[in-house]
Amino acid sequence: MAKAAAKHLEKIFISDDDMYLFGQGTHYDIYKKLGAHLSEENGEKGVYFAVWAPNATAVHVVGNFNSWNEESHPMEKLGEVGIWGLFIPGLKDGEVYKYLITAWDGRKLYKADPYASYAELRPGTASIVYDLSGFAWKDDAWMAERDKKDPNKEPMAIYECHMGSFMKHPDGTEDGFYNYREFAKRIVEYLKEMKYTHVELMGISEHPFDGSWGYQVTGYYAPTSRYGTPKDFMYLVNELHKAGVGVILDWVPAHFCPDAFGLAEFDGRCIYEHPDPRRGEHPDWGTKIFNFGKPEVKNFLIANVLYWLREFHVDGIRVDAVASMLYLDYGKQDGQWLPNENGGNENLDAIVFFQHMNSVVRGTYPGFLTIAEESTAWPKVTSDIGTDGLGFAFKWNMGWMHDFCEYMKLDPMFRKGDHYGLTFAMTYNDSENYILPLSHDEVVHLKCSMVNKMPGYQVDKYANLRVGYTYMFGHCGKKLLFMGQEFGQEREWSEARELDWFLLGERYNKGLQDYMKELLELYRKTPALYENDNNWLSFEWMNADDSDRSTYSFIRKSADGKNNLLFVMNLTPMKWEKYRVPVPKKKKYKLLLNSDEERFGGFGNKIPSEIAAEAVECHFHDYSMVFDLPPYTAAIFKY
Repeated sequence: MAKAAAKHLEKIFISDDDMYLFGQGTHYDIYKKLGAHLSEENGEKGVYFAVWAPNATAVHVVGNFNSWNEESHPMEKLGEVGIWGLFIPGLKDGEVYKYLITAWDGRKLYKADPYASYAELRPGTASIVYDLSGFAWKDDAWMAERDKKDPNKEPMAIYECHMGSFMKHPDGTEDGFYNYREFAKRIVEYLKEMKYTHVELMGISEHPFDGSWGYQVTGYYAPTSRYGTPKDFMYLVNELHKAGVGVILDWVPAHFCPDAFGLAEFDGRCIYEHPDPRRGEHPDWGTKIFNFGKPEVKNFLIANVLYWLREFHVDGIRVDAVASMLYLDYGKQDGQWLPNENGGNENLDAIVFFQHMNSVVRGTYPGFLTIAEESTAWPKVTSDIGTDGLGFAFKWNMGWMHDFCEYMKLDPMFRKGDHYGLTFAMTYNDSENYILPLSHDEVVHLKCSMVNKMPGYQVDKYANLRVGYTYMFGHCGKKLLFMGQEFGQEREWSEARELDWFLLGERYNKGLQDYMKELLELYRKTPALYENDNNWLSFEWMNADDSDRSTYSFIRKSADGKNNLLFVMNLTPMKWEKYRVPVPKKKKYKLLLNSDEERFGGFGNKIPSEIAAEAVECHFHDYSMVFDLPPYTAAIFKY
């Protein structure tokens, strides 16, 4: 205990080296200096405050401790980089505060601390002094193993989750939020049961408006107080790691919330956002755009990734809206954007920022996942660090997602006209390290839930979805599925209510959930499905051209030649009798999974448990096998 107490009382101060590195954009521990930290000076305990406000004429610390007196606690400007500092004796953990910044034109601005690790529950907007030290982590084994692994060679099935609407607390409160510790018990139990490898948490950084889902941030360093304290969030991560589940956070460097207490015009001028609105504002979103060419801003963001990694043991970030950062004209009309120095629409500063961020983060922590939600064909989004690529570990395959959803929505009569919509993604699969996402964005704003995108009667919709998910898990690429879609959530998602868990009392929903359990378990235990996702070593079409019958067949091959899988899928309500499937070898093919079984909500059509291949040529292959392929059915065989 004495050692821990001594650490708490370490003297915090801003040195010349701190200011120099911050001004260069390379102070990766800057969050340990800026913000509010317990400190001790001349034998007195208190809190040291530091804030970057280069254009301010004065800065004061105000809060409950001084009755929000505007004059009682002036800060000292420490150097040319524009950092202000002040030690206030007697203050403790839990103090509520803001910075009162006097701008160049005399305006008085009450600002939350950009580096605060804790904030008031909305609608409150003040920051709170919080000591992050002292949490008893018990995930050493997980952390040691993480950086030894090549993520490309590991299974990755991600459960995208919004905490506030996953499940509501039965306590009758207005919000009904489970806190981080309560949520840990429920999500760990569920993810272990379903066999997911990772959870991706939406909206963890502090944000004022629930309806933004956390994509308009005000507190980049603060886990939202909606669900508890920062140490409560540590507990959640710790419990997930103990259960063998990785934690990915949505991270939003593309834009930030314009609310007056936040980063916008922080010291009376634009220091976080670009001062030219053609570079510094998103007209469609009503948000501010970071100035990625400014060293202090780059430092703020890169250190923020390291903060979540080091202080909270997070395993990865999914970077939102990367395309909006890469293109200067993204979402803008003529006259609303400014070309780069070469006359193009590429944001050269954002490119350098991504390369810098990935080189620092992935170069130091090779097992840490940086994932780009990038919706265009920008080249080399995923690449080795130190190259001319952006350096991400993975990219969401938005093209696959669009093609998949458009195909699956079609009436089976018309699917043959879009047959190659499902095969197209494999033509470019080896260009990036992909994740196949069916995210929250696909089940909101009148797009329908996944099951209600499907054509036909209710029984057909669920049969379609089982086949669709089988195709997704057989296809190259890591996997991501938004919460609720694994059991056939029928309503669109809303952040204001919990998932429709009552549906698990229905046959089709429970059957779909059971099917997904088996599909996820098969995925995790079969290296052929994940060890060579970004090349053609593990994938081969058997028949990609049977458009008249809307069927597909392909194989996934393991590096050691064992436990290979054959996928056969029928996307029509027709039964194809004596259907001949090309196969790679004259062997016996053992049925592992039939999506049409009654226990999954299917019609119960049988497929032989083992089928022997024949030396009969079929679709450019020397061998084939024959069986009756039921309607809307996916079959997986092992050979």
